[in-house]
Amino acid sequence: MVFNLRATFSPASLAKGRAFATLAAMNSNTLSRRSFVHTTAVAASALAAGLTTQAAPRKRGIKLGFDNFAVRDMKWNARQLVDYAEKLRCDTVFITDLGPFEGKFEDATLREHRKYATDKGVEIQLGSWSICPTSKAFKKDWGTAEEHLALGIRMAKALGTHAFRVVLGRQDDRKSEGGIEARIANTVKVLKSQRSRAVDASVKVSVENHAGDMQSVELKELIEAAGKDYVGANIDSGNAVWTAEDPIANLEVLAPYVITTSLRDTMLWESAKGVTAQWTAMGDGCVDLKAYFDIFEKRCPGVAVNIETISGFAREMPTNDPEFWKMFPKQSEASRKRFLALAKKGKAIAPFKAPEGADKAKAQQEYQREQVERSIRHCKESLGLGIRM
Repeated sequence: MVFNLRATFSPASLAKGRAFATLAAMNSNTLSRRSFVHTTAVAASALAAGLTTQAAPRKRGIKLGFDNFAVRDMKWNARQLVDYAEKLRCDTVFITDLGPFEGKFEDATLREHRKYATDKGVEIQLGSWSICPTSKAFKKDWGTAEEHLALGIRMAKALGTHAFRVVLGRQDDRKSEGGIEARIANTVKVLKSQRSRAVDASVKVSVENHAGDMQSVELKELIEAAGKDYVGANIDSGNAVWTAEDPIANLEVLAPYVITTSLRDTMLWESAKGVTAQWTAMGDGCVDLKAYFDIFEKRCPGVAVNIETISGFAREMPTNDPEFWKMFPKQSEASRKRFLALAKKGKAIAPFKAPEGADKAKAQQEYQREQVERSIRHCKESLGLGIRM
């Protein structure tokens, strides 16, 4: 068995061990051999009593990085995000909005960003927001939905990335005229309009299950309707919970379509109206992450894991009310039961609150960095993710 000594022993415990070794060496000249051996054994046992011997996780060979929305309040540009990825020894940085490029979308400039990242051992992945023109989330910041998608495909090609992440909308779209089915149809129409552009650029369009808009079966239907030769999924484990899905059940459906990721852990617990969920850093929730990545490793080969921590606030879902479930008519009874069973495993946790008297904006920035940095460590040290160490 191989032990990860860096992860297992804290600096304090290592210092104690060095101090003990020094003391033992000093006293070995004056103690009898039997006394020295006995003293050494007792001290070693005492030291070990305060430590855990955790085997290093098996390396999975999966790239690891972060979604820039995890540190959104830093307002970093593209190069600053690459620098931060290098600092964290990440393999990727997933820039999921166009703002960090500061309006400079020329191919030559984007190729310079690509080279800058490559020289630092970081791969840039790219995304943006809604391409559904009838979604409540759609904005005309980048022109029409078709123009937005065309821009993203061109930028992805210049950056050398294989996919461009987009979203449909948010949960409010389920209550709009025609419901989520109409919004899916509108999105498919936009996707098909840019099929040849995507195929020619060798860039796939990665559609996310976003902010409670689609369950896994609905996103699967969207991808297949548009064409899985150029459309895939950006899987978001936290957003799965907002559509009353167990993240593992969500992965089981979407795994064959996954080409990009925005992942985080979630704590769920039973509450007055049903189930409350709070997104967390990796390892702080009640999702079985080892089981999740066992499936991910087998069924999503070559796909990078990007961490998108959006922690610190809770959302209650009125699952005790039968009306709630009418919002998800395609969900199976088995899927509902899995979600409710997961909530039984969790416990209530407090939301984030800035320390009294602290600068709230600065405190939020520090909290976001702490959450993503702790998540990256957990992924490397406990889950075996990441190529760079």
